[in-house]
Amino acid sequence: MFAPYDYDALAGYLPPRGSSGARDDAPDRLAQLCGEDSREIAGLPIDLIQQAIEPTEAPRAALDELANASVAAAQKIKAACPATMSLTAQSRLASMQQRIEAMITAVAIVQPALDKFYSLLNDEQKARLNALAEDQRRRSLARSRDRSLAQGCDVAQISALKWPTGEIEARLRPTDDQRNRLAVLQDASVSAAEMLKTSCQADDAVTPSARLAAVGKRLDTMLQAVKLVLSTLEDFYATLSDEQKAQFEAIGPRRTASDQRDTRRHRRGREFFGN
Repeated sequence: MFAPYDYDALAGYLPPRGSSGARDDAPDRLAQLCGEDSREIAGLPIDLIQQAIEPTEAPRAALDELANASVAAAQKIKAACPATMSLTAQSRLASMQQRIEAMITAVAIVQPALDKFYSLLNDEQKARLNALAEDQRRRSLARSRDRSLAQGCDVAQISALKWPTGEIEARLRPTDDQRNRLAVLQDASVSAAEMLKTSCQADDAVTPSARLAAVGKRLDTMLQAVKLVLSTLEDFYATLSDEQKAQFEAIGPRRTASDQRDTRRHRRGREFFGN
């Protein structure tokens, strides 16, 4: 709500005073961000899989089907990528909802093909595929620690603890009705963060099929959380004057830089203690 899309990719989404063309590269940066979404679900190393398991005829045909499903899933995610940066809290959450819905659709495309392919493998081939999937997962986390679905848990927990009640009160000077609606919005935000925290609990998924299913469940939870917050935000936002809306949106850029620092400190602390 108070930050754009991703804490690192689009920090400072409003241009500084006196700048021109500050957002000219926005579509490229948004496309890169959506590319991370694609890799979570559809970034299957088909060639490596083929080399690792040396499939016979039936698994090879199923692997071709999986490759086609992966391409179709990535296209779905790409099509849902926003073309421009959204500068209001409502539009940012709406864009997030659109992206999550696209990823859910992508999972639904890939999951049957992956399940079919996996079922055709013998035990040795399954072990090789599981080992390859684990290796790819570790490489992916090393490449983009901040943008994977799992890393979103840190951001959700930190953000839940930093609701800017005082700043909103000072900037907007809300009426009693607005204050009540704001309390509902804050409660919804806390509930959403708890939902995400629960969905982030470690699971015992070992196989690629089980891991993708776990991603699907987490995405379902994320969608519920976004819808919950968005509905209460729209209710609150509808009561604001134009001046209040401008003040509300001005909170975001300032918090983004602060939250970036907190997220980095939190991550460094976890790495120091070996977590």
